[in-house]
Amino acid sequence: MTSSNIFDVIIAGAGSIGVPSAYYLAKAGFKVLVIDPLPSNGQGSNKHAIGGVRATHTNLAKINISRKSIDILSNWQEEYGENIEWRSGGYSFVAYDEPTKKTLQEIVDFQQGLNLNIRWLERDEMLSIAPDLNPSGLLGGTNAPEDGYASPLKVSYAFYRKALEAGAKFHFNERVIAVQQSGGRVEGVQTDKGSYACKFVIDAAGSWSSEISKCVGIDLQVRPETHQAGITEAVAPMLETMIIDLRPRPGSSNFYFYQHPTGKVIFCVTPEPSIIAFDEDDTSDFLPHAAQRLIETMPRLANIRIRRTWRGTYPMTPDGNPIFGEFPGLDGFIHATGTCGQGFMLGPGMGWYLKSLLTKTLSENEKDCLYSLRLDRDYSMPEKLM
Repeated sequence: MTSSNIFDVIIAGAGSIGVPSAYYLAKAGFKVLVIDPLPSNGQGSNKHAIGGVRATHTNLAKINISRKSIDILSNWQEEYGENIEWRSGGYSFVAYDEPTKKTLQEIVDFQQGLNLNIRWLERDEMLSIAPDLNPSGLLGGTNAPEDGYASPLKVSYAFYRKALEAGAKFHFNERVIAVQQSGGRVEGVQTDKGSYACKFVIDAAGSWSSEISKCVGIDLQVRPETHQAGITEAVAPMLETMIIDLRPRPGSSNFYFYQHPTGKVIFCVTPEPSIIAFDEDDTSDFLPHAAQRLIETMPRLANIRIRRTWRGTYPMTPDGNPIFGEFPGLDGFIHATGTCGQGFMLGPGMGWYLKSLLTKTLSENEKDCLYSLRLDRDYSMPEKLM
């Protein structure tokens, strides 16, 4: 095998996690190869992301990873001089019934205990930051002003360029078909185009991660779940925060949207029941349903025109938390997947933590925290704000 086929780290997947990971690992001095069956970076689930990034979760590891993502993205332009359209617009979960209000207030208390910048706002204060919310039945909502959003396309290509500058290699239109191992340790990968030696293999293939993990005999609990989103015409500025309406409706368990700086409103529905599939074709019932939910939450938008809709996949785990860390049955095989539709918000932070894992610079507290995301965990305690 020639030196051009020998690497320290091979990453399966050039998406929301794989590309930032390639940058941070290459920057740390690792010889990195990223392999993806698609023609360029960010062409899987990443291109379907709507751009939201929040640290307001209920799993401490996810909180810390997302905090790191926010730190990276909010400082990107200052550090690298590149506009990725980051905006600290905030996230707001709104309550229209007492059980939701009680749950959100309990979560806020928990998150404040972790020093997250989040508050519960009563009805009138909630309307002061989102005056066009439907006031009928509104009891209040949360607000986390440091959460925000950025352009998934610009972020992906920003990390891709930095990874190339740091020396990472990318092989597109190439598929991993086997992971080579010996004596309980990773030795390399076989693709449909060749063989490569390495010390570490990172499964960052998102909804397609099960294919990679099968190569080492793991039945990975990651399943593709399809979600749809849409974008409207541009209208005058009216909203800064992301709104999440947790009210279940026939066909959906929640609905969320925000106004992009261009004035366009970007929205998404979480289907109920879940749709387990790789199908990315739009469905005929999505737009009427989403439009009804949009109008219900913000009646002012009743006459807004929809410009485009799309459909993508979420790599779902049973508990709504990602799978992160080394596989105990094979030295050098690492999971960084199962982000449950939050790959864009977790990706930069996860890449940074992967670098810390491989350089052995994680603190004991960080190790203990990330342990909750291990593959062989108890999946019976779900994330409360998926």
